[in-house]
Amino acid sequence: MKLEPIVVSLLDTDLYKFNMDQVIFHKHTDLCGQYYFKCRNEGVVFTPEMVNEIREQVDHLCTLSFKKEELDYLRSIRFIKNDYVEFLRLWHPIRDYVKVELSDEGGLSVVVDGPLFSAMQFEIYLLEIINEVYFRMNYDYGELLASAKERLDKKIEAFNNGTYTFSFAEFGCRRRLSREWQDEVVRRFAFETKNCVGTSNVYLAMKYGLTPIGTYAHEYVQMYQGIDEIPLSYTNHYAMEDWYNEYKGDNGTALTDTLTTDLFLLDFDRSMVNNYTGVRHDSGDPYEWGEKMIAHYKSYGVDPKTKLLLFSDSLNFDKAQALYDYFKNKTKVSFGIGTFCTNDTKETALNIVIKLQYVNGAPVAKISDAEGKAMCQDDEYLHYLKNSVAFRLERQKGMKR
Repeated sequence: MKLEPIVVSLLDTDLYKFNMDQVIFHKHTDLCGQYYFKCRNEGVVFTPEMVNEIREQVDHLCTLSFKKEELDYLRSIRFIKNDYVEFLRLWHPIRDYVKVELSDEGGLSVVVDGPLFSAMQFEIYLLEIINEVYFRMNYDYGELLASAKERLDKKIEAFNNGTYTFSFAEFGCRRRLSREWQDEVVRRFAFETKNCVGTSNVYLAMKYGLTPIGTYAHEYVQMYQGIDEIPLSYTNHYAMEDWYNEYKGDNGTALTDTLTTDLFLLDFDRSMVNNYTGVRHDSGDPYEWGEKMIAHYKSYGVDPKTKLLLFSDSLNFDKAQALYDYFKNKTKVSFGIGTFCTNDTKETALNIVIKLQYVNGAPVAKISDAEGKAMCQDDEYLHYLKNSVAFRLERQKGMKR
């Protein structure tokens, strides 16, 4: 089964890839990174035919470069700088950086290895390719699409009849059923409801005149673990400082859980509280996290109603509505909703990720607020990192006694 090209524009990715890459381009071009693929579902098998198709799709991806109108669109985004856009004029994905293999048991292995400013860009493109290949070649795609359309109709009706009253951004690139389906989902949510405030997909934002939305991901904080002179438990501080210096308070939603939210809060001091417009939740109990953030703002005399809580952890619309009802009178609330928007069909969606695991040859890791989300190639390093985090937290408690 031969598929049409899945990625046809290098803008067909999440905005935060450009946001993070711009910081790397300006401050950390000496860093190299290795990314590894993982499927968290049990029992998922890829076939040799799927792997051949994935390789051919990656081959095609690496023939692409940015078009003039795409570069002009990036320039129009207020915080994207002209020198970085000029760099993208020269940049394209390099095929040698990606290896795709299949185990005897049907396990898919994907490794991206190269300069961090280039290697990091592959993540979303590869996940888009892998997911679409798997669902088109493993199921009756027409049946999946019919079930997805039926569910989308019901979601739009629920917004329009007042069942759902919250606002959200579509965050569905990485696990979408297909490129064509994400296009339809974004278009219909944007023009048939009043609740969709934008999309993380830069190409679709350009196509439909929507707001592109995104700040940074866990990999951005993780990469500072690979810089020798930075203490491991202070990587949030250096990451946020570089981000602020790059964007001067623009593009300012901080991700809290790379090394646990408790550690993040030690570095989310008065200057950072003032500099950042809000924070994003991506693991752990969302209600507990939200109350913790509200208390933190109040501890600095900041009205929580002036700050944004952005929830983005495996949400569906019912969960989002419950969170909105709980927090709406306490603070600003919004949501980034991905798989439930773009791959809600009669079949179970894949929970696939591609995570940064090494920087300049040294292991890095995400801990998060949920144990099951930790991912690290080096168990000894992960243990050391957790101990570093625990030591700083315990020392801080001792200082408060």
